[in-house]
Amino acid sequence: MLDLRKLPLEAQLTALLDGEVSPEQRHELEQRLASDENARRLYEKLRHGADFGRRRLDDVLKEPVPLALVRSIKSTQPPKTPVAQRATRPQVKLAPSGPQALAAALILFVVGCGIGYFAGAAPDADQIATTTSATAPANTSDWLSDVTAYQRLLIRQPRHLVEVPASQAEEISSWLTTAIGVPFRVPDLSGESWTFQGARVILGDSRPVGQLVYSNNDGDIISICFRKDAQPPETDDFKETIKDEIGLVTWHNAGTSYVLAGPSAEATLGQLAMEIATAI
Repeated sequence: MLDLRKLPLEAQLTALLDGEVSPEQRHELEQRLASDENARRLYEKLRHGADFGRRRLDDVLKEPVPLALVRSIKSTQPPKTPVAQRATRPQVKLAPSGPQALAAALILFVVGCGIGYFAGAAPDADQIATTTSATAPANTSDWLSDVTAYQRLLIRQPRHLVEVPASQAEEISSWLTTAIGVPFRVPDLSGESWTFQGARVILGDSRPVGQLVYSNNDGDIISICFRKDAQPPETDDFKETIKDEIGLVTWHNAGTSYVLAGPSAEATLGQLAMEIATAI
């Protein structure tokens, strides 16, 4: 396995996106993402740049071939070449080693992400039309994947759960209200044996998300995440799903999306989410 620590941070994060890292390397990179804001921003840019590049490539492949080109290809006669005897040459197998193949794959992936990122930085006509026609950003399921990833990071680093501790209640209220644009109250879950630890701001689908973090005496961790949305009134509330052993309960109210993330084995997540919905 190639030693990623000798490569630039961008190459390391690209390898993480591509799944070309060992469990130890993945753990190290996830810890760095949790503590290094610049690394998180670079990771988000690479991830969304790669997604944009893939969508662009899919769109190009779906475009129909011009009829004139098809007719031209069919009407062209292949050139007649004389058949000549070729001297038999010894076959030499040039097979790259494992590290060489991985390094080449990383380089190609970095180049592809770079192209997708720079192309994605310039808004196209569809993006401009979407921006001008929508009064609020549309809600997507991508942010749930981001919430799940951050929840996994919290579980792996219980000593570094929050950016602002629970003791600074006024700072949490003013900070998250300004950053997220959503008024809220911190629910008191002490009756359910959950202690409020503090708050963080994370990125969900490239948009700010408020995160209230709680823990219990067993060392379990849950978090309440919320952001602005544009969901229709008929959207299903208190829908329970499981992603990578993380239980998620989603609902929305008054232009705000909420999700409660916690251990999938916690049977009371749904009931707890309903209690939070009335208190937050």
